[in-house]
Amino acid sequence: MRYDERPVDDTPVHTADLPPTPIRDRNIPATAWVEAPSSLLKLGSDLPDAPVAEYKRRIGPWILWRAGPAKRGDARYWVQHDATGAEYTLRLYPDGSAEGVGPSGTTHDRFRAWKEDLRDA
Repeated sequence: MRYDERPVDDTPVHTADLPPTPIRDRNIPATAWVEAPSSLLKLGSDLPDAPVAEYKRRIGPWILWRAGPAKRGDARYWVQHDATGAEYTLRLYPDGSAEGVGPSGTTHDRFRAWKEDLRDA
């Protein structure tokens, strides 16, 4: 199913129960994550239609969420390190550009480079 056609699963979930790979049959909203920090809960509050962030996957020790559309559009990705609690965000803009600092301290203008920074941290 396309990400925007999957049903929302509001069942409370703990960090240890978030799967390592993308979920293809449902979306887990940030509001269902028992340990969700306020920075994640308000991630999409300034974006069009104020989307609630949805769980995407793990990248090593990083827990990845997105508020907004997957393709071009106003969206924001957010990660938190499972052990240290360090958080980073990447903003995607409607023109396809992006901006976000990764754990290396580098500012990235592409989602892929930001993900690679997370992987390599």
